[in-house]
Amino acid sequence: MEELTKTEERIMQVLWKLQTAFVKDIIKALDEEPKPPYNTISSIVRLLEKKDYVLYKAYGKTYEYFPAISKEDYARTTFTKLFSGYFDNSPTSLLSFMVKEEKLSAEDIAELTELINKKKC
Repeated sequence: MEELTKTEERIMQVLWKLQTAFVKDIIKALDEEPKPPYNTISSIVRLLEKKDYVLYKAYGKTYEYFPAISKEDYARTTFTKLFSGYFDNSPTSLLSFMVKEEKLSAEDIAELTELINKKKC
């Protein structure tokens, strides 16, 4: 699976949310101002289609786009690359990073402890 640029990933987030969309719908759903030009978004969607992330249904010269890959599958692949590349496939390294960066609340730690204890059984 080819990696996405930040812009491509942002467009995929919109498509995952909308499930099916025309380019004008994608532009409308973007939460930035000013809105990007139609041709820019159209070009990005076509790149996503070439990378096999997006499929389309043609209505004459108009195209309705939809994700070819689920958000969950993309997250799994992206996380696997991150986990192996930055944390050497070590859950301990990942969790210690999160603790040091103060990304885990006491409630998060309690939930993780509960999950770990369930897994031991």
